Amino acid sequence: MRSQFLVFMSLVLLSLCSTAMGSDVTQQPKLADYTDGEKWVWKYKGVTSSGEIRADGIDTKKIISKNGELFMVTAPRTFPLTDIVKPVDSKKARYNWPLQVGKKWTLEEHWESEDGTKGSTIQDAKVLSFKAETVEAGTFMAYTIQYKGKITNTRGYSANTEDIHVYAPELKMFIKLTQIQDDYVYVEELIEYSK
Repeated sequence: MRSQFLVFMSLVLLSLCSTAMGSDVTQQPKLADYTDGEKWVWKYKGVTSSGEIRADGIDTKKIISKNGELFMVTAPRTFPLTDIVKPVDSKKARYNWPLQVGKKWTLEEHWESEDGTKGSTIQDAKVLSFKAETVEAGTFMAYTIQYKGKITNTRGYSANTEDIHVYAPELKMFIKLTQIQDDYVYVEELIEYSK
């Protein structure tokens, strides 16, 4: 009887440990995770090593409801939230769900800018940590994800890159972003969040 009790207690403890270890695993946000009126505001600045400011401003995203459907509003456009929460099947996406410390993958993005320039971003990604991170908007549990690689485009531009995304599951968004492209450093930080 005693040995059965010990086996039972061992299984209970193993189950509790597994649950605790799994608590640092984050799935892709779903439509039900967002609310009408939710809003994120970031400040951003991009500076070259010679001190030239190439970007400086504020960026905002907000969730609105139209006829019972949720939309995300950004500076350039408004689009259905269902587009954002579509399951990401690619193992080469910016966020390779589920997120978990130690996870590695290769990000591969092919894009076209508004002026018709085509380019590629290929970076090795790794989730470095999950811990409390403080930005101007507050302190949130967040993953720090490092991306290292190269960006190229059809105009002959090529640069080594290192990006650090600090992603807060509670907010379903990054709270800080640092991008380094050769001699250019761009930083975006969340300054306001509201529901």
